[in-house]
Amino acid sequence: MARPKSAPDPYLLSKVSTLYYLRDQTQQEIADRLSLSRPTISRLLQEARDIGIVQIKVAPPRGLHIELESLLEERYGLRTAQVVGADVAQPTTISVQQIGMAAASYLARTVLPRQTIGLAWGSTLNAMVHALSPLPLDDVRVVQTLGGIGPPDAEAYAADLVRRLAQQLGAAAVLLPAPGIVSSAAVRDALCQDRHVQAALSLLDALDIVFVGIGALATNPVLTDGQTLPRGTHAEFVAAGAVCDIALRFFSADGLPVSTSLDERILGITTEQLRKAGQVVAVAGGPEKVDAIHAALLADVIDVLITDFQTAEALIQRFPVPPRRK
Repeated sequence: MARPKSAPDPYLLSKVSTLYYLRDQTQQEIADRLSLSRPTISRLLQEARDIGIVQIKVAPPRGLHIELESLLEERYGLRTAQVVGADVAQPTTISVQQIGMAAASYLARTVLPRQTIGLAWGSTLNAMVHALSPLPLDDVRVVQTLGGIGPPDAEAYAADLVRRLAQQLGAAAVLLPAPGIVSSAAVRDALCQDRHVQAALSLLDALDIVFVGIGALATNPVLTDGQTLPRGTHAEFVAAGAVCDIALRFFSADGLPVSTSLDERILGITTEQLRKAGQVVAVAGGPEKVDAIHAALLADVIDVLITDFQTAEALIQRFPVPPRRK
């Protein structure tokens, strides 16, 4: 016959909790002191929390947004979210710098020796690389995940970002020496025969971590400069329902992949390869990108989001429903 469950003992629960939380004694030390087993101490500590004898309070310093990050993680199924406290009155360039600094800190505390890092391009990723202090690691590779886009002398050009990040990490830079967008599938196939292009593309199936930006259809300069893409391409994307891109792979407002005429002309990482990566870290923010980031988070691609406070609040308002799990 099972032994009946005894009523909670307020004295014992309070004694054990005081020794553990206020006197910094280990569970084994408390067990020895009170002539109880260690599993019993563990059970009593849990019971003390359950009935409210122990009430744990976390008081983050001003400027941190832990609760907001937790909401983002729960509602969008993210592994981690980090929100920086950009003031609404600050210009966009300062917000980009703050997001970049937070991304640099995330990279520094999570990247490990012998990992392969994928890096896309863009102003926020440029801010991340710029903010990163030297952090030599053993046997790390930094891979360019998309061929060249925009003017090669720009700081945010993909090859330049890869070189600079590799230098900060003491890593090997694996460049993708080809345009990101070519004129036809035949040209793409021909370029893929080059051994240097092959070397970079072959690593895209086994990336440990990828840092990406998120492009909004209305503000992505590649889509709106009138030079990078053929005339009418932007209108095609709009008609197809695209609202955002990750490394020029497009998604609808519901996070569904959108097929475009670019698909067969891009030299770079695919949506499937992004999903195969160990983790995908999106570094993006700003009011003009809220719709794009919301769509990207629904696409089941992103694991970590680093963004600003106003964007995070807007994202929570866009998704006030139970979490979508990956």
